[in-house]
Amino acid sequence: MNPRRLAAISLLVGVLGWCPDLTFPLAAQTASGTRSQQAGTERDGSHDFDFNLGTWKTHISRLQQPLTGSTTWTTMEGTVVVRKVWDGRAQLEEIEADGSAGHFEGLTLFLYNPQSRQWSLNLANSDDGSLGQPSVGEFKNGRGEFFDQESFNGRAILVRIVWSDITPDSHRFEQAFSDDGGKTWEPNFVAMLTREKQVATETGAQPASAELDGRNDFDFNLGTWKEHTSRLQHPLTGSTTWIEMDGTSVFRKIWNGRAQLVELESDGPNGHLELLSLRLYNPRAHQWSLTFATINVGILGTPPTIGEFKNGRGEFYDQELFNGRAIWVRFTIFEITPDSAQSEQAFSNDGGKTWETNWINKYRRVKDESHRAH
Repeated sequence: MNPRRLAAISLLVGVLGWCPDLTFPLAAQTASGTRSQQAGTERDGSHDFDFNLGTWKTHISRLQQPLTGSTTWTTMEGTVVVRKVWDGRAQLEEIEADGSAGHFEGLTLFLYNPQSRQWSLNLANSDDGSLGQPSVGEFKNGRGEFFDQESFNGRAILVRIVWSDITPDSHRFEQAFSDDGGKTWEPNFVAMLTREKQVATETGAQPASAELDGRNDFDFNLGTWKEHTSRLQHPLTGSTTWIEMDGTSVFRKIWNGRAQLVELESDGPNGHLELLSLRLYNPRAHQWSLTFATINVGILGTPPTIGEFKNGRGEFYDQELFNGRAIWVRFTIFEITPDSAQSEQAFSNDGGKTWETNWINKYRRVKDESHRAH
């Protein structure tokens, strides 16, 4: 199975997904702590993006045709809202802007990796509800640089993102492309941000005009739930040994209802587990994609699990590596009532002909959420 996936342990509607043994993330966390003690003087960058929290006015300049020699730029004006999530271990940024070229909306999940002491930036596309290639990097001397490799007009290029000129009430964001291995860089997206003094409240209300085309299928899940989990210890081996866990999941609507953020804490005989899940709705395909991260890794796992609801039942699929073999993974959500639900994860190593269930979750809604801070 994908190493990120193992660490993320797949969560769906508060669902824990599979890992061979829950000691895996705990062992990774212990190893990370040992390295930190040995390093001693190595810098902790977990607060490097704290300057970015709050509400900002932004002026955006976009190069119309990057890497073509174009010198035509368009401008936009907008608002950016950034808040902490996952008890401060991640940040969520939402942006809306308008200009002569039209309307722009973006969602970015910032995740910190305590092992590498780097951040990954995961940008979602509002048109198809997909996540782009994450940009990974860090801050040095007050300047943040983040890189990734992508395909642009059929060619592999390098992408660089830079935060600079940071003050308490302003900063500069720049994206640049390179098609010569980083020898030269062409900026194509520049944003100047100025802080709004009045902090906006958390967004998440869906516009009244939104079509009921599948984007509301997870609305039943909003709120706080107690969950009981049963996990098959060794899938696809004939194992009949199950492990039990109990935890709490919190589900919030974000990005004007086009996405949800899920936070889970659970405990069992193999230790403590915390997960973050980002769900994105694709308005073109009318499907949802789900990605996951754990606190000790700080990176969204791939591939996403993708699917939809039909007749009150949600089914989501992806293909992964497990013990060196390609298998199919299926998540199902069913028996949905206002105050309860059940989900299951299953594996197939014969192309979907047969399925072995390895994770079962049963949920009960927590009706009094007055104890939770918002």
